[in-house]
Amino acid sequence: MHKKSPSLPASIISSLRQRRSRPKTASERAAGSSGTLVASYNVHKCVGVDGRFDPERIARVIAEIGADVVALQEADKRFGERHGLLDLAWLEQETGLLPVPLGNATRAHGWHGNVVLFRRGVVRDVHQVTLPGLEPRGALVVDLDLEDGAALRIVAAHLGLLRRSRSQQARRLIEIMQSREERPTLLLGDLNEWRLGERSSLNELVPAFHTLPVPVPSFPSGLPLLALDRIIANRPEILSDVEVHDTPLARTASDHLPIKAYVDPSLPALSLPAAQDTDAAIHHAAGQDGLSERPLPLPAAGPEQRNGELVRQAGARLKRAVSRTLGRRQSGPRS
Repeated sequence: MHKKSPSLPASIISSLRQRRSRPKTASERAAGSSGTLVASYNVHKCVGVDGRFDPERIARVIAEIGADVVALQEADKRFGERHGLLDLAWLEQETGLLPVPLGNATRAHGWHGNVVLFRRGVVRDVHQVTLPGLEPRGALVVDLDLEDGAALRIVAAHLGLLRRSRSQQARRLIEIMQSREERPTLLLGDLNEWRLGERSSLNELVPAFHTLPVPVPSFPSGLPLLALDRIIANRPEILSDVEVHDTPLARTASDHLPIKAYVDPSLPALSLPAAQDTDAAIHHAAGQDGLSERPLPLPAAGPEQRNGELVRQAGARLKRAVSRTLGRRQSGPRS
C-alpha cells in the first residue's frame, strides 16, 4: 500500500510552522559545510516584490549565496530583443562567477532566460534545448568539470505554467538524459509545479531521477508556501538537503527565494576520469568564447505555440491556491 502524499494545504501549513527555524546563510554554514555549493534562483526579471526594477539588488543576493554553480531563471527580457538584465562584469568581479558561454550571438545572457553561472572549472559541452508547450520555454544542458574534482551535468530549466506543458517538458528532459552518456546530473530550476502526490507533473522525472527530494517552499518570497523551485539529482547520495536562502534582501529582490544544496566532490561517483581531452573545453581562466553546438538526438519540438489566455488562467490558479490557504489559516478551523 502506497503512502499517501500530503495535500497541498497540509504542506503549506507545515512550511508556515517551520518558518521560525530559518536556515543559516552560506557564510554562517561555511565552517561546518564542504563541497560544491549549487543554487537555483528565479530573479523575476530583476523586479522585486516592491515593484522596483533593481538588477544590482539581484546581484547582491547572488553574491550573498556564495555558490559555485548557480542556475538563474528569467535573467533576460522575455520578448523583443530578449537582452540580458544583469551586470555580468560586476558579478565576475565580486563573486568570480561567469556565465556558461552560448553559441548564439545575441544580447541575451542565456537561453529563454536560463543562465548557468560557474566559478572555476572546465565547460566540456553545452546545448540549448527548446522545450515543447504553449509558451516559449527552454533548457540548458551543461557538462562541467569543476576545480574541486566534481564532474557534473547541469540541466537548467524553467518549466511552463500549464500542467500538460510541464508534463511534456519533463518527458523531454528525460529524453535528453537518456540520449547522452551517463553522468552525475543535477536538475536546477523553477519547475512551476505546486501540486504534490500523483497529480504532480514531476512524477514524469522519476524514471531518471528516482527519488525526488523533499520539496522546500520558496514562493512567494515574503511568505514562502509553494515549492516551485527544485534541485534534483539523478544520484541522490551526492546531494545534501536542499535549503532555501531566506534573508531580508532575498525576500525583497524577487518573488522567489533562492534554493541551494551541497554536492560532495569526494564521492567516487563524481570523480573525473584519469585522462581528459581538453582541446574543445572552455576554462574559466582562459576566457575563451563560444562552443560548437551539436544537435541532441531528439525529435523536433515543432513550431512554438502561444496561448496567452491559457497561461494567464494557470497563473491565476496558482495565486488562488495561495490565497485560499492563507484565508483558511487566518479564519481558523471551522467548528
